Amino acid sequence: MTKISVQYIPVTVLDVDEALTFYRDGLGLAVVSDVANAGFRWVSLAVPGQEGLNLVLSAPGAGRSDEDAQALAELVAKGALGGLVLSVDELDPLFESLSASGAEVLQEPMDQPWGPRDCAFRDPSGNMVRINQAVKGQ
Repeated sequence: MTKISVQYIPVTVLDVDEALTFYRDGLGLAVVSDVANAGFRWVSLAVPGQEGLNLVLSAPGAGRSDEDAQALAELVAKGALGGLVLSVDELDPLFESLSASGAEVLQEPMDQPWGPRDCAFRDPSGNMVRINQAVKGQ
């Protein structure tokens, strides 16, 4: 059987520079590439410990019609897109760091009945980012 892996996870943001503050500086993801074309940017960020997996930040209009860009921008601003779920070894220090950076907290760290300890933030564009810490022993 052919091996399939995820390479890119697109994240639509309203302002790429503002989003970089959250994803690069807040979460600690590393910029792999920053590509501009036709007035838009696509910034790829490496996910530590997962070689070859990148989040790709871009604006709603990047590669889309004006009508689609407007509709997508409205959905992003409402926080209506699926969001991300990330996993870390130690949740509380990352939560404190992101909180101190001014990121919008949706949920403080808590132990969930289904297993993980988690928290949630909104990135500067409104996308939900949930961060899990696996329960020790699972």
